[in-house]
Amino acid sequence: METPVFEEIEPASDCDCSGCRHWRRVLPHAPAGRALAHPAAYRALVVATAAASATAVSALGAGQAAALPAAAHAPERPGVPAGDEPGTPQGPRAPLHGATGRPAVPPAGAELAGITRTEIIERAATWVAAKVPYSMTAYWSDGYRQDCSGFVSMAWKLPANEWTGSLATVADRITKEELQPGDILLFHNAADPQEGSHVVIFGGWTDGTHTAYTAYEQTPPRTRRLDTPYAYWNNSATYLPYRYKGVTAAKAGTAGAEEEAPVTAGGPSSHQTAGYPGRAMFGPGADNPYVTRLGRQLVKKGFGAHYTKGPGPRWGEADRRGVQAFQRAQGWRGGAADGHPGPETWRRLFS
Repeated sequence: METPVFEEIEPASDCDCSGCRHWRRVLPHAPAGRALAHPAAYRALVVATAAASATAVSALGAGQAAALPAAAHAPERPGVPAGDEPGTPQGPRAPLHGATGRPAVPPAGAELAGITRTEIIERAATWVAAKVPYSMTAYWSDGYRQDCSGFVSMAWKLPANEWTGSLATVADRITKEELQPGDILLFHNAADPQEGSHVVIFGGWTDGTHTAYTAYEQTPPRTRRLDTPYAYWNNSATYLPYRYKGVTAAKAGTAGAEEEAPVTAGGPSSHQTAGYPGRAMFGPGADNPYVTRLGRQLVKKGFGAHYTKGPGPRWGEADRRGVQAFQRAQGWRGGAADGHPGPETWRRLFS
């Protein structure tokens, strides 16, 4: 049998198709002169190889098998999160979908629902906790499409599934300095909406220099919450900040110290902090049911990622980091996000 001969086709060094960008990203240190063929040529090579292998199997006869080439896997890149360049294609604007998959058309003249920043972050955290898989055609149990714009539509409690090309119609353009938790960073590639268009929810700055922030986003393989460089991992200059028109005056928090409710000798006097046991119940050495209750609520709200077991009654680093993550989601920084629950943290966590 004559051995097939294949000719490798070197791609142009500046080729900007999605395939070449993918291979330049996953194999950044490929030796010079050994660059992979253009994806189109590579696919043709695989098809030809498979056909030749099938012929070989037939020639060898029953009981013998020819080994097919093993599938290549992209290497892990330490320090770089998987899916940092999502390239998520967008579904069109669509109604919500019920459990039966049928569109649930909102009433005629339906207005934008008012929502607080805390509610936006809490709604976003529910998908993070549920690990909702990414899809531009599937709908989650709440009726929202499982892509990035459907995620924002859900968090903003919109009456329909918007897409990156329509989200700006229900939002106002703001500046970087005006960003607060619950706002979004939007990139809509009008020339080719399926190439790079993406949107993330701003969860608050992670440092005083405003060079990184906590992002809530829907991207393959599932919803995630991740500290992200401003404005995004790629196409950074094209992401623009927007604020939902229906956001209410109540804010998720400010960069100042945590608001303290009046406290008397018998405990908090405000109904807003009812049930708060006091600061003495939390911190190193604390061992009581309130710590368990706190931990379970953090898990319920989507901030339990630091627990490897429990939560339990003994205060630990997982509790502190979970509380700190929740505080930062409110937009608090510095001493206001020290990981130790005060009355306002408790009120918001259990509201």
